[in-house]
Amino acid sequence: MKIYAARGLNRESRPESRRQSQSKQEFGPASEIFASEKPDRRGKYQDQYFSKVSNMKRSRSHSRIEDYALIGDCETAALVSKTGSIDWLCWPDFSSPACFASLLGDARNGRWLLAPVLSHSAHREYQNHTLILETTFTTRGGRVRVTDFMPIRGRHSDIVRLVHGQEGKVSLRMELALRFDFGRTIPWLQHPHKNDFTATAGPGTAHLRTPAKVDFQNGNMVAEFEVKRGQTIPFVLTYGSSFEKLPERVSPKTALRQTEAFWKQWTAHGTYRGKWAPEVERSLITLKALTYRPTGGIIAAPTTSLPERRGGALNWDYRFCWLRDATFTLLALMNGGHTEEAEAWQNWLLRTLGGEASQVQILYGLRGERQVPETNISWLCGYDKSQPVRMGNAAAGQFQLDIFGEVADALYQARRGGIGDDPRDLEIQREFVDYLRTVWRKPDSGIWEERGKPRQFVYSTAMAWVVLDRAIKSVERHGLEGPVEEWRVVRQEIHDEVCHKGFNRRLNSFVVHYGSNKVDASLLLLPLVGFLPATDVRILGTLRQIEKQLMTGGLLKRNRPPEKAQRQGAFLACSFWLVEVMAMAGQKSDAKKLFQRLIRLTNDVGLLSEEYDTRTSQLTGNFPQALSHIALVSAAFHLDPKPAHQSRG
Repeated sequence: MKIYAARGLNRESRPESRRQSQSKQEFGPASEIFASEKPDRRGKYQDQYFSKVSNMKRSRSHSRIEDYALIGDCETAALVSKTGSIDWLCWPDFSSPACFASLLGDARNGRWLLAPVLSHSAHREYQNHTLILETTFTTRGGRVRVTDFMPIRGRHSDIVRLVHGQEGKVSLRMELALRFDFGRTIPWLQHPHKNDFTATAGPGTAHLRTPAKVDFQNGNMVAEFEVKRGQTIPFVLTYGSSFEKLPERVSPKTALRQTEAFWKQWTAHGTYRGKWAPEVERSLITLKALTYRPTGGIIAAPTTSLPERRGGALNWDYRFCWLRDATFTLLALMNGGHTEEAEAWQNWLLRTLGGEASQVQILYGLRGERQVPETNISWLCGYDKSQPVRMGNAAAGQFQLDIFGEVADALYQARRGGIGDDPRDLEIQREFVDYLRTVWRKPDSGIWEERGKPRQFVYSTAMAWVVLDRAIKSVERHGLEGPVEEWRVVRQEIHDEVCHKGFNRRLNSFVVHYGSNKVDASLLLLPLVGFLPATDVRILGTLRQIEKQLMTGGLLKRNRPPEKAQRQGAFLACSFWLVEVMAMAGQKSDAKKLFQRLIRLTNDVGLLSEEYDTRTSQLTGNFPQALSHIALVSAAFHLDPKPAHQSRG
């Protein structure tokens, strides 16, 4: 996951009624475009559509980041807004092109709206211990509940939406606008069987099955219907290959029952019983939802290009697996009682790394793919017109020294926790030691993946120390063979250099890189990895400088950007790291206050993004962010360890 170039969001605060009104207006432009045309079921107006769209002012159709909730099947995920619109979905997996991309464009780039026709209020929550979302819409005429979920993947991927009447009678509109290839390709629509509707483009086909009467309008599937009390109208959308036979029908009731059982059985393995059990459980469910089940890889976030600030250009693709988060992820899963997922993540690491330490990348694809070239998606206007919209991530080609320490620590912690019995992890540790002994002084791009001149970052060099430290401990505790006395000499040499060149005596603080007078939040990790105790006077001095230089609105930025750089939001994981260090330093009361404030930043269904804009009081960045939730879990265990947890160092 990237902690790296923060990115966030921007959205305007406005009353719910205004947001709903604007959402209804999204239908206007598309209807006007096609008013004089005769669309058929094969979407032949595609060229006319995009030529006209390009000359129009594109309306904003997405919601604020905090207005989204997540559903998923452990191979991909969708974002559902309070307005009842699914605005983001990559099919068939996390790294695929989106078929609902209005999050980064507008309604014409694909979405699935299902909501009352008239003005309404909305309340939503997840079913207890599950990833099943329930949104209750209340109108003057009645009340309905829409249940959204994705059954755990079988052969095909499904989204199930159930509309259940609770009171009175409510008129609803369903508008399904599938746009493959990140919102660019209008599919060929067909109606092959009763209650069956298909949308096909190239290799992919989506099948909608519903008893509601569906019409084709302007390349969309549209239905308007009424639901009375006690009545349930199901909608099931299934993704399959266009060159294979139709997927088998999904029974909505059976799928709901099975999905509920899956999540409740999974959460029952949770071991945390502390004060913040609901928040920890929701974070672990989110982490599970961001796991690519076939391989065990865990993505940083299911989205791409949600910006650091409105109109900004720091927009990155997070739909990949970062080695940097290896230990954080492993410990969150192990401490939370989910050892099967922890072991799957460790196995993903072992398979992905390959044989040469010099060829290790900072990030990989879901299956361990190394080639993730970065390109711009020119036809999407971006979230709040924040461009470019990116696919792929060029940071994969950077040299970042700290990832070797992260991987070495993860493998060590796995063995320490009883799940690492593969001899390959000991081989990797030896290979890392041999490699790091030759490159630990080499400048790198750092934890924040700076795209400028490489530097000798203090945290990066300290993580080279971690490689040696964990190898030595593996000899002492787990039978690894190696020249341990030589390793101890190198470990001490690295430690001495960091304490000498990376510590600014005038500031009484460690600094971001050798010769600097600035700090960054990565320095909070020094005590967390065991480089120095949290009570060491040098760490306490660093803590004071971090609070002085990086605190904004009571939360931490990850670093101090240059004077003319775009302003940052508060990087949420950093504030959770601060909670841990404060607790370790004996400042537990202040740590709890900060943690409680951070908990209040979660949205109405308990989700966090990458950053928080303290000026606008809004979540920003790719969403939901795995690292933010992992850091929440780790901080909760430090503050209220029930049961006792395994920590780093």
